[in-house]
Amino acid sequence: MTTPDTESLAARPRPARPPVLRGQAPVVAAVALGGGVGAAARYAAAVQWPAAAGGFPWATFWTNVVGCAVIGVFMVIISEVWAAHRLVRPFFGTGVLGGFTTFSTYAVDIQRLVDTGRPGTGAAYLAATVLAALTAVWLAATATRRVLKGRQP
Repeated sequence: MTTPDTESLAARPRPARPPVLRGQAPVVAAVALGGGVGAAARYAAAVQWPAAAGGFPWATFWTNVVGCAVIGVFMVIISEVWAAHRLVRPFFGTGVLGGFTTFSTYAVDIQRLVDTGRPGTGAAYLAATVLAALTAVWLAATATRRVLKGRQP
């Protein structure tokens, strides 16, 4: 048995889905391309500056801190200054910087330090990375705003 409400819902045409090329496919492609660039840069840093066994993983630490600083600059620019193309943020913010910074390597580094009898170094790395990354994004965003404010007439 149908009611007037059920009939009106069934009779309504469904909204057309946007074509894939105008939908999410370009965004996914931008993130994937950017992620490959960022991950390759992170890997190059890890190869260039490998951590000694049981030592502080400086390459991953600085990769995350620098990446967070760049995110701070980038977000101020694209949200407060420049009306970027819709694929810039997915490509650079999510893709490049998401591939460059790394929570997974950070977690594995902590586990390795603990497993090799360096729990103090692991705890210091855990805390230092979070504090330095948050400080970097805040300082970079603040500095970017100040520089941009100083350039206004």
